[in-house]
Amino acid sequence: MSDGKYINKDAWKNRKRTKSITPKEVEFFVHDSSFVDENVIIGNRTKIWHFCHILSGSIIGKNCSFGQNCVVGGNVTIGNGVKVQNNVSIYEGVEVEDDVFLGPSMVFTNVINPRSFIVRREEFNKTLLKKGCTIGANATIICGVTIGEYALIGSGAVIDRDVKPHALLVGVAARQIGWVDKGGESLIFDDGVAVDSFDGKRYAIMDGNLKVLKV
Repeated sequence: MSDGKYINKDAWKNRKRTKSITPKEVEFFVHDSSFVDENVIIGNRTKIWHFCHILSGSIIGKNCSFGQNCVVGGNVTIGNGVKVQNNVSIYEGVEVEDDVFLGPSMVFTNVINPRSFIVRREEFNKTLLKKGCTIGANATIICGVTIGEYALIGSGAVIDRDVKPHALLVGVAARQIGWVDKGGESLIFDDGVAVDSFDGKRYAIMDGNLKVLKV
């Protein structure tokens, strides 16, 4: 460390690692090139790969995977089984539930009207990604929205409003073009009823929403 601000190559190789991020019985993997701040919780069998930074106050669940060059902002909560591909930054204000997939280089925002010369940390809008949803590569999620359970956002889409559970959205700005099941397959309706390829549940569209039919 030359002047207390920048890290050189030798300091990088020999930098102090955080030893007690979580209880000793918890086992996870963090690549040597990544930084994990103090006061972070990481669940069992989670893997954090090259050049990532996990900021203080973050909570990451079990069986998650973070690809190269990911950032998890302070005070972010991420559920179990979440897959985060390369080059994704999850900012403060974003909450990710279980089994969510975040495609390569997809983007979150946390302020509607950012200015470099105005501090708006108190204006972060909450963005919620519900269980099982998928965000495609290079998609952009404008802050303040909720993505419903098992929804699928196509690559490059721009989401600027709430997304219904199981909805399939594409485009800029995104529009809904159909419905998907838990397995991510398009639902095909026969006499108003569609069957989930993943678990066999039966669905119908009622009042513009997808509903599970009781057996």
